[in-house]
Amino acid sequence: MIRSFVINKYLSKEFCKVIINAILIFCCLGFIMNLFEEINYFKDLDVKIYLPILLSSLIVPSLLYNMLPFIVLISGIWFFLKIKKSDEITAMKISGMSNFSVILVPSFIAIALGILFVTSINPITSVSVKKYEFIKGSYDRDKDYLAALTKNGIWIKEKNYNKNNIIRSSHLQNQNLITVTIYMFDKNNNFTKRLEAESADISSLNWILKNVKIIDGNGKTLSENIDNFSYTSTYNLKRINNLYSNLDTISFWEIKNEIKLLEERGYSTRQMKTKLQRSLAFPFFLLAMVLLSGVFTLGTNFKENNLIYVFFAIISCVLIYFFNDFSAALGKTEKLAVEVAVWMPIIIIFIFSAVGIIYANQK
Repeated sequence: MIRSFVINKYLSKEFCKVIINAILIFCCLGFIMNLFEEINYFKDLDVKIYLPILLSSLIVPSLLYNMLPFIVLISGIWFFLKIKKSDEITAMKISGMSNFSVILVPSFIAIALGILFVTSINPITSVSVKKYEFIKGSYDRDKDYLAALTKNGIWIKEKNYNKNNIIRSSHLQNQNLITVTIYMFDKNNNFTKRLEAESADISSLNWILKNVKIIDGNGKTLSENIDNFSYTSTYNLKRINNLYSNLDTISFWEIKNEIKLLEERGYSTRQMKTKLQRSLAFPFFLLAMVLLSGVFTLGTNFKENNLIYVFFAIISCVLIYFFNDFSAALGKTEKLAVEVAVWMPIIIIFIFSAVGIIYANQK
């Protein structure tokens, strides 16, 4: 019992060291690579060097969160290879430990790490991404086109024929904006008139407004009860449905409220529900990565050829990344149920790993 406790403590300590080192290496590489991207983005603008450094620092936590499963996979291979090459695994087996027992300790750490990242680190990354987008957005060359979904409805700012228009709608219903008000300005940004409509069909860029009232800048009604009024916009249904293109700005604790808000405004909730399921599955995804790395490293014998393990790590990361994204995409497009799309890759890895553990223990 005491011997088992000492071994488990040693395995925990060593695996934590490997994970921390891998995270630090990734953060440094991610920071440097993103720094070059930011410098290239601002090359034509007169900005101080601290701005690309600040932006790179803000985006690194989000990069770390999204890449953590692959960091854990590589860390697992690194860790199991280390104890295998030093014959520590042989000593542990002599003391009565199985491959399953050796994998168990890193597995618990992976689950704990996943819970920590989802509940504590993820809210921090969402704040840093919001800050990143706000700062970078202030230098955006396309400020004339903005859209947002708020508790007060849908707001759109766009430029039409060199004139600014601001649009507000209470919510989206199928392909129609409901209770629409369009505030129109001249080239000097002076308010000229507003359009009030019962609804607007936004299936194309040529909106069709129903039951329209036109009111001038002084509040005088110019005409009303106009049907099939045509309004040309730079936004259509597809573009408005993509307002939540960057889900990294939404933290785990905000997802349920955001789903409720989307439902109230008539938006599709599949992307947000997919994010919720991926967040719930995150600790188990990390566990799957540990199992996969353990099964391959402990269940195979390539002697001193470490390049085989490196090759496996790279191929596995690529295949899992594309399979996971492909499955999630099917969920977002309603080809699969959201739960099936998110959990299917994890379950497949679990099944493969279970078979591998059984095979490795028989050797």
